Amino acid sequence: MKRALITGISGQDGSYLAEFLLEKGYEVHGIIRRTSIRTTSRLDAIYTDPHEPGCRIFLHYGDLTDGSSLRRIVAAVDPDEVYNLGAQSHVWVSFEEPEFTAEVVAIGTLRLLEAVQEQIKRSARPIRFYQAGSSEMFGSSPPPQDERTPFHPRSPYAASKVAAHWYAVNARESYGMFVSNGILFNHESPRRGENFVTRKITLAVTRIKLGLQKKLYLGNLDARRDWGFAGDYVEAMWSMLQADRPDDFVVATGESYSVREFVLAVFALADLDWKEHVEIDPRYFRPAEVDALQGSPKKALDVLNWRPRTTFDELVRVMYEADLARATAQAVHQ
Repeated sequence: MKRALITGISGQDGSYLAEFLLEKGYEVHGIIRRTSIRTTSRLDAIYTDPHEPGCRIFLHYGDLTDGSSLRRIVAAVDPDEVYNLGAQSHVWVSFEEPEFTAEVVAIGTLRLLEAVQEQIKRSARPIRFYQAGSSEMFGSSPPPQDERTPFHPRSPYAASKVAAHWYAVNARESYGMFVSNGILFNHESPRRGENFVTRKITLAVTRIKLGLQKKLYLGNLDARRDWGFAGDYVEAMWSMLQADRPDDFVVATGESYSVREFVLAVFALADLDWKEHVEIDPRYFRPAEVDALQGSPKKALDVLNWRPRTTFDELVRVMYEADLARATAQAVHQ
């Protein structure tokens, strides 16, 4: 039975990846941070008490800012595969907390790579490593963006991801580690955090439809993004670590839509006039905007035989319907 270790297992991507790996027969270990509130709700459908016979998912307290905890967990789990998904991943927040973002995203990746390298020496067997990159690394480089497109980060988050990317490449080239970078374009789902723009839109529109709120405040409606379904993208992560050799891959749909088009699609499902409810708040504009991201997934198709299965309209609908169910339950209890 293969063992996988996932940082960020309680997040959107981590929960989908954990489900996927369990279906593949893996034993799954995840790193979670100690907080005063419960943060593992996305894992409710798959988590079982470790005392139960046949349990294959285990959670460990640790943090990407704490090298000692990473070394301890990697040594205890002795994984076959490591997926580094943990991050302070909100772009706008990274302008407010740039030092913390760099500490987690950039230096945290370096700490984890070091812990894995030590375990490889200790166990004398290989460990395959997946590093989660981001389309934000391309920044102002014009679309379409692929593996050869120059990075031009436009936020502390993006700059930190670029550093993490090159730490990963350096580990691969200097020490022969099996390290692959997945440069993932925007990927969404009903599990997306509520402060990310897509989920902010679907949640607000369903609440407006049920009379729970009146307005939706947004920033740049003209920003264009390549939006896919997170459940599809975790399969690409896994495929990278099953390949014959490590490499870097763009994971995207190859299509681009504006925030305005996303707004229109959601309001259309609700049968509402978006102009009556949407207002622009300058506070939500970034200090340095990324105008257009559109990935070319050709290499992933050619090498990994991976392609997205969920269309833009299907993604919008599944997110809308999930948030409508949540808003309806909330309305009933008010």
